[in-house]
Amino acid sequence: MLYDLRLVISYTFARPSGAGRQLFRVLPASLRGQQQVLSERLTLTPAPAERHDFRDFFDNRVVEVAMPPGLTTLKIEMVARVNRSAEAEEMDLSPGLDGLRAELAATRDLGPESPHHCLGPSPRVGPDAAITAFAQRATATCRTVRDVVMTYGRALHDHMTFDARATEVDTPPEVAFALRRGVCQDYAMIMTAGLRSLGVPSGYVAGFLRTLPPAGKPRLQGADAMHAWARAWCGIETGWLEYDPTNACLVGGDHVVVGYGRDYGDVAPVTGRLRLDGGQSSTHTVDIEAVKP
Repeated sequence: MLYDLRLVISYTFARPSGAGRQLFRVLPASLRGQQQVLSERLTLTPAPAERHDFRDFFDNRVVEVAMPPGLTTLKIEMVARVNRSAEAEEMDLSPGLDGLRAELAATRDLGPESPHHCLGPSPRVGPDAAITAFAQRATATCRTVRDVVMTYGRALHDHMTFDARATEVDTPPEVAFALRRGVCQDYAMIMTAGLRSLGVPSGYVAGFLRTLPPAGKPRLQGADAMHAWARAWCGIETGWLEYDPTNACLVGGDHVVVGYGRDYGDVAPVTGRLRLDGGQSSTHTVDIEAVKP
């Protein structure tokens, strides 16, 4: 599927800002056999004093900028055309949990795709007794790791209610789980915490999701949003499997990947520092449109 993407993040500052340095992880990834970036542009208004593009440890694309002082507004706009392939349904060749432990022990690679980075606690995802107990109950009869991932993802989807007002960007996953409410970021990190507690390496995926309007309703510009889901390492033969617990589905042709990490902190769209004296407000809009052949 061919998509045109447009992301706009706008800030308004109550008083002129001081200088600052920011990191942006918003450009879509190029993934062999899955996703191809045909064109892209990232524009900042006002223009930064410096710009440097690089890749982080997990091979995510990062744009680092130095912003001049005196800003009252800041607009980040990303536009891209992406060709995204639908994931083909595959046979379940994953081992059971005991077999997975043996395959993990035999895996010595420590590069960006290594499952070992996503097995233990990470800065935003640690162990939680309630999430562990829930994951164990939900997957008690599962025979394979792939079955564990999909069964737990569906159970989490049924347990939670999507509520954009229930949590904040820094809400810990165990708090969102206790509330049984949250957004895609919460779903993804709760799924990651539960899978890790079972011994399944799991990480966080940031990206975009095309959404379709209800039948008979017009498509609204800017109605889409940045999205997040989880991925799990299902053994040497299967590798990484991506699952969207917010929508209880395997990741497919409507999901556009931006980057991978251990948790949200590794792929947050905007990080860094900007000196401020006073409040600020921000808006965030995403538009994804399928390109007709």
